[in-house]
Amino acid sequence: MPPALPRAVAVLLATVALAGCQTKRKPDYARPLPPGATALRSVPERDWPDLAAAYGNRDVYLEVALDESLRWFDAPSSRRHFPFEGVTHEQARASVVAFRDLLERAPNATAFESEALRIFEVMESVGYNDEGVVLFTGYYAPVFPASRVRTERYGYPLYARPDDLVTDPVSGAPHGRRGADGATTPYPTRNEIESGNLLAGTEVVWLQDSLSAYLVHVNGSAKLRMPDGSMMHVGYAGKTDRPYTSLGKEMVADGLLDADDVDLPAIRRVFRRDRAAVERLMARNESYVFFTESDGDRWPAGSLGVPVTERTSLATDKKIYPRGGVVLVDTDAITLTDGPRPFLRFMLDQDTGGAIRAPGRADIFMGIGKGAEIMAGGQYAEGRLYYLLLKPRHVRKYAETRAVQVP
Repeated sequence: MPPALPRAVAVLLATVALAGCQTKRKPDYARPLPPGATALRSVPERDWPDLAAAYGNRDVYLEVALDESLRWFDAPSSRRHFPFEGVTHEQARASVVAFRDLLERAPNATAFESEALRIFEVMESVGYNDEGVVLFTGYYAPVFPASRVRTERYGYPLYARPDDLVTDPVSGAPHGRRGADGATTPYPTRNEIESGNLLAGTEVVWLQDSLSAYLVHVNGSAKLRMPDGSMMHVGYAGKTDRPYTSLGKEMVADGLLDADDVDLPAIRRVFRRDRAAVERLMARNESYVFFTESDGDRWPAGSLGVPVTERTSLATDKKIYPRGGVVLVDTDAITLTDGPRPFLRFMLDQDTGGAIRAPGRADIFMGIGKGAEIMAGGQYAEGRLYYLLLKPRHVRKYAETRAVQVP
């Protein structure tokens, strides 16, 4: 949920909504980019999204998320991720500084849009179909009861990152397992790791049941309540190179759920009724996520290492999208009381996830706890994704502007 959030991470419902449709070809939202292709393309001004409306939809969370991205850009380690598809670190950082400055200076939506047209260029995701269509799902930061030691009640572990996991030093993408001879091979599957007890001795914490542990894997981080009432936070520390498979999709395929009844409460009901069947389907997800104890003051943190912000942080595939920048999401989003509603908001690209791969997928962070869990479980809508980049001739001005000081 990690570089994954590759945490943050992912949702159980990915690619489920159309799983029961037999008369219509299902969209392949996970379709990768063709070789040599890029995920973003320039948008002519006549086709720009409604920036004035998005400005009107802003809230205090936007400034919080902007400051967290600036914190990341000002860390020396952020420079290793640039240049990215022609975007320099200087331009990426200056884009966030300029956007924050414009938010503070603009007296109204009309003035904001006019100045944005002057200094920014808008890039659009090509989507899964090269027509700009992106599937927006949701994720959240769960809270679970847990224990630092194994007990009769707590018997399902989260593991620390193993020493033999090989990942790309820049992107964090997993490559596999380093053998004694130095060769890299595919990492064991989820089933092989758990049934073979391959990581015994590296447990970080223990949870009550296998579904709870699985959900922490899917989300990439968690807040854990200890038996004495104290809190522990765990964050994403890496994942294997094995493919991710949606539990919800597998439950539909095996007849455990109807395609129109796939949400987390429904999955929990089936788990209570037929635990073995759900555990068998969880094992089909070969991907495995590792964890580390994290600072609660900075939780929940995304793949940039900064806290993600409710309905303002977005998770995308960091192999094809630039980190830390301002995005505009135009889709429908689930609400607790009114169902899906139009969602046109500026956000920050601050996370990634195990299921968030390819230009046709993006994940909205819905928040912490039960309410966020409900919204994340119901979020499944197509839309469009835009990135705001400062025009090259304005970069120097804002590159020399000191970043907003954050405590």
